[in-house]
Amino acid sequence: MVTPVSTIPKNERELICDALQKDFGKPKTEVLMGEVGCVIKRSVKSAEQLPQWAETEYPNVADNRTRVRMYKAPRGTALIISPWNCPMILSFQPLIGAIAAGCTAILKPSELVPTFSQLWEEIVPKYLDPNTYRVVNGAVPETSKLLELQWAHIFYTGNGRVARIIASAAAKHLMPLMLELGGKSPVIIDSAYDIDLAAKRIPDVASCNICVAPDYVLIQQDKQDELVKAFRKHYNAFFPKGALDSPLFGRIVSDQHHKCLTSLLSRTKGEVVLQGHADTARRDLSPALSRMLRTATLC
Repeated sequence: MVTPVSTIPKNERELICDALQKDFGKPKTEVLMGEVGCVIKRSVKSAEQLPQWAETEYPNVADNRTRVRMYKAPRGTALIISPWNCPMILSFQPLIGAIAAGCTAILKPSELVPTFSQLWEEIVPKYLDPNTYRVVNGAVPETSKLLELQWAHIFYTGNGRVARIIASAAAKHLMPLMLELGGKSPVIIDSAYDIDLAAKRIPDVASCNICVAPDYVLIQQDKQDELVKAFRKHYNAFFPKGALDSPLFGRIVSDQHHKCLTSLLSRTKGEVVLQGHADTARRDLSPALSRMLRTATLC
């Protein structure tokens, strides 16, 4: 059953790429590498390893006179709530685990990517039994209703605010859950490191809407000017006509997110050394860089 999951991205990759392009301009190359390819690879690998995972284990238990056996059995129905930034891999990755464990599952994709979520609801039943695996679309009311039900396991990827709501709902029924949450992702550059190479690599990852994308850089004060100069050089090399009209640079997913980011940039107390240009109508925002000088003492 795990292997059919790999046929979805194989057969539907063009529709998947088009949907994510429409929702927030996610570049096709990024979708193929970070979502489609990953799902195929992990589903095939899981199918290969499934016999080993399903084997009965005989753990060694100290001072036990009987032979202990650990049997593998399905836990039940899982609820998988995925975010908008990588909606395919972050819904199918836990789904692959659920299928491998013999569990049924409900997929709840993010309402912030409506084109993709609707596509998911249409194509998943073509490959997986809808009585066993189903997509439920909607926003807060629908998710709240799902959280009123009892689940064998809840898997949520997203932010801490929503995670607290989900954890509170799970606690009412003592439901096990797994929370994969975002956080801060600093880059620390040693003064002896190649500054030009760092400035080339950091924007490539920072431009991706993923939880480990770096959002700030720590570097010695006497190296800041060199880093800023290198950032500008590589930005102009990556986007000679600017990032806003580049097909390799995505958009902000919603008006609320766009407003939040532009507000942060307008309120920065640092020196803006790379100006981010915004287009509110298209929810576009090009890379911006703000520099702050701080003195730290290491004890």
